[in-house]
Amino acid sequence: MLTYPKTYDAIVIGGGHAGSEAAHALANMGLETLIVTMNIDTIGHMSCNPAVGGVAKGHLAKEVDALGGLMGRLTDATAIQYKRLNTSKGPAVRSSRAQCDMARYRLEMQNALMNTDHLTLKQGEVQDMTFTEKEGDWNVTGVITEMDVHYQAEAVVITTGTFLGGLCHVGLDNFEAGRAGDEASYGLAATLDDLDLEMGRLKTGTTPRLDGRTLDWDAMKPQYGDDPPRRFSFYHDPPMLEQVPCYITYTNPETHEIIRDNTDRSPMFTGEIEAVGPRYCPSVEDKVVRFDDKDRHQLFIEPEGLDTREIYPNGLSTSLPLDVQMDILRTIPGLEDAEIMRPGYAVEYDFVNPIQLDPTLELNGTDGLFLAGQINGTSGYEEAAGQGIVAGINAGRKIKDGAPFVLGRDEAYIGVMIDDLVTKGVDEPYRMFTSRAEYRLLLREDNADWRLSEYGWELGLLDDDHYEKFRAKKESIERTRDQLADTMVGASDENEAFCEDIGLGSPGNGTTLEGFLRRPEVDFETLEPAIEEFAPDINLDGLTDEAIEALEIQIKYEGYIERQIDKVEERRDKEEKEIPEDIDYDEVHGLSNEVREKLDRIQPRTVGQATRIRGMTPAGISALLIHLEEEEESSA
Repeated sequence: MLTYPKTYDAIVIGGGHAGSEAAHALANMGLETLIVTMNIDTIGHMSCNPAVGGVAKGHLAKEVDALGGLMGRLTDATAIQYKRLNTSKGPAVRSSRAQCDMARYRLEMQNALMNTDHLTLKQGEVQDMTFTEKEGDWNVTGVITEMDVHYQAEAVVITTGTFLGGLCHVGLDNFEAGRAGDEASYGLAATLDDLDLEMGRLKTGTTPRLDGRTLDWDAMKPQYGDDPPRRFSFYHDPPMLEQVPCYITYTNPETHEIIRDNTDRSPMFTGEIEAVGPRYCPSVEDKVVRFDDKDRHQLFIEPEGLDTREIYPNGLSTSLPLDVQMDILRTIPGLEDAEIMRPGYAVEYDFVNPIQLDPTLELNGTDGLFLAGQINGTSGYEEAAGQGIVAGINAGRKIKDGAPFVLGRDEAYIGVMIDDLVTKGVDEPYRMFTSRAEYRLLLREDNADWRLSEYGWELGLLDDDHYEKFRAKKESIERTRDQLADTMVGASDENEAFCEDIGLGSPGNGTTLEGFLRRPEVDFETLEPAIEEFAPDINLDGLTDEAIEALEIQIKYEGYIERQIDKVEERRDKEEKEIPEDIDYDEVHGLSNEVREKLDRIQPRTVGQATRIRGMTPAGISALLIHLEEEEESSA
């Protein structure tokens, strides 16, 4: 075995969205970092749909950007359509989505990583890891590749995506691969199995890719992006690419009949696939069988880039045989003559139950080994990126003997996701939704930088220029709000007529400009003539559309926001009460055997984390709190 002459601070296994963010974070913390990936050319590849964001996923992407990660700026550099979702609903659930140029995104990611100081990229397949024993725990010391090269490091971050024991299915045929065209990783899967971890199998899938020259575009309804678009990054403003439409079409009863007639050739229904798939992103055959009352399902026909004719029919994920996929297309308006460039398929892969991880994403009992992305049972680029940046930060903090970096459920969707994973574990691919966050009005897209920029700057991921850009935005919002609150519009016939004329309504006995903006029917655009009339010294030139939106939300929803903050404060004392690592749950009186077993297994760090364990009862939490208080009193 060749021991590589250079010792690294950290090694990241895998170059997907989790691995790229982890490595970028580590390197920007000044640590010598190595990415080992099976194919450097596929770093940053979008294995499934060519898009970033969506409901709650847009929040995650913006949080990664706010911390100083890559996803937001790469999205803006490669987006070919922007769309904000839920704009007619409250600000908590408004989410951004961008259709990206798949090839450009991959190249932008590779370019970013190859030009990051302290970061080295090497092609190879990690098949094993090395450990030393330390005080009863295992301490990771490096990795071994298929060429028998030993790379040494103090920390390792595993981000293997769907490659760990990957098995792809098209009909009743299957082949070993992490995705079509790429080999799976079986050596590393065996190494993790040797650690006696609780592991399982999950499944995801993808659609057939179509030749856009063979589609009847006139038979489908175009869907244009937002104009002007709302971009993802708070700090970067790369040139915008040409914006293009997507299209909508639908399956129909004929489509569904073909699918039902061929379930005996589907690996999902014949038992070939035993793993659990994503409930919220099912295959088309699963949708047809589960929702038998629906006579059609919507499909989004999405371009994969500006320089390719390859098309992604979102909503048509399938693992049916190729001939059946072809028959299905013949029934769908606009796709009747479509040629398949790549068949759809399903992929099964190994994952590690994340209840075995600390909130830092470090594996319990294995010092220096961190896991991020689909290996933790999640689905989606955004979920992977959020875990990746946190795993990278914590690996770096451990190397530097710094405090763990753990985001609270009231601070970020990333915090909600990781807390869900390490507290509840997964039995199906985990996907982020706004409904998972109990403080979602505090965790809006518009204020992700407000919540997380300070962390990014303190950690060294956000440089001074970008941090100052955030500070300037924050100061402009606060200054403008103070000025609006200080500007009184008095009661007079003249003021009454002016305000009614521009749509503000009556000032009554007098109100401030902030008071006008608090009214549901008044937006900032309606208010602007009043600002010019009553407060001409207020300079709005420095306020971007994003800053105006944030200002308006702060004012309109102030009462609701304050109530959520009060709830956070009420729960914080109990939530943050630490549970000693050496606690013996057999000594906690009043716990059922089931609750005691779960506490022993998960080892929650705080009472708040314990409350979120599945099956935990209020009585169990009360018993735990009483025990902790008694222990504190006896040791006082």
